[in-house]
Amino acid sequence: MPELPEVETTKTSLLPLVGQKVMSVQVNNPSLRWPIPKNIQKLQGQKLLKLTRRSKYILAAFEHDTMLWHLGMSGSFRLCDANTELRKHDHLIIQFEDDQLRYHDPRRFGCILWLDKTSQTKLIDTLGPEPLSDQFNAEYLASKLKNKNIAIKVAIMDNHVVVGVGNIYATESLFNLGIHPAQPASSLSKNQIEKLVLEIKRILKQAIDLGGSTLRDYTNAMGENGYFQQTLLAYGRAGEMCINCETTLENLKLGQRASVFCPECQPLKKVKVPSKKSVKGTQS
Repeated sequence: MPELPEVETTKTSLLPLVGQKVMSVQVNNPSLRWPIPKNIQKLQGQKLLKLTRRSKYILAAFEHDTMLWHLGMSGSFRLCDANTELRKHDHLIIQFEDDQLRYHDPRRFGCILWLDKTSQTKLIDTLGPEPLSDQFNAEYLASKLKNKNIAIKVAIMDNHVVVGVGNIYATESLFNLGIHPAQPASSLSKNQIEKLVLEIKRILKQAIDLGGSTLRDYTNAMGENGYFQQTLLAYGRAGEMCINCETTLENLKLGQRASVFCPECQPLKKVKVPSKKSVKGTQS
């Protein structure tokens, strides 16, 4: 599914819409994760004032209303000419003065909602800090990890700890630092935490610069692919050789996600944890 760099890239590619007025709204299929609001027609006549991103959500601020857009697992926005042929899963069409915006979502896990008290409380208010912000720093992360005996990869993918560190970017960050993805979060040293914060920021910035990762069908609103996948060293490479030591990369499941790692470069260190139970997500 699109992760933070892909959502940021999508938001940037939609910026030509800012300042344009909505001329018409057409709903072809309201069925998404939550139904497209029946009163979405009230966008007509409103000018788009600003586009921002919070975690994996795009916030579209119009003159009188703000919408919350999420790409889900297979969603995408596309700027196109009104004469462009419709695709089967084009759920929503918003005609602006100069451009037409279409939301396409074959698996229908995305959402198009009004940003109100209900959606804010449910989807935004409990989120952790943005990973590229000053609020996400070593001191903050250490405070969040000190009592967590879950796997470090699971911890940094928790949106209540920090938003937007998806599977691809968590896997790459841990590989580059030689940290086993199942290492208990509370066992990381101060130095490891400092390096992990810096590496997460570096990886995400690089991914944004390269337009995100196109692993299946992701493109930005201009139909352009991302290129970060060409730099992947671990994610998706289980069974291949580690570029550092030529050991075969292995895979395990953590939090229902595939976690590729090098058993030589990322050894699972034995640590004593307070709980008698095994660390959630570690190898047996």
